Amino acid sequence: MSLKRAQGMIVKLQQMLDEDLYCADIAMQVSATIGLLKRVNTQLLKNHLLCCGKNKLTSPDTGQVKEFIEELVKVWNITSSK
Repeated sequence: MSLKRAQGMIVKLQQMLDEDLYCADIAMQVSATIGLLKRVNTQLLKNHLLCCGKNKLTSPDTGQVKEFIEELVKVWNITSSK
């Protein structure tokens, strides 16, 4: 995954802050880092659905299905904003 890349971006952010660089440049780096982390999180969700979700969502135990859905909503914050 791109976590090592994100780590490098965060190190660069700290350097930019330490060097007191232009705020807009730092903000652009923050946005790029957030975007990368969101893509990593999306890939994690896909992998989770393909491995764990496949079995749990097809389970005859409706409690297990509901529990898995609640987990998705909680962990990946899939609910819409209020």
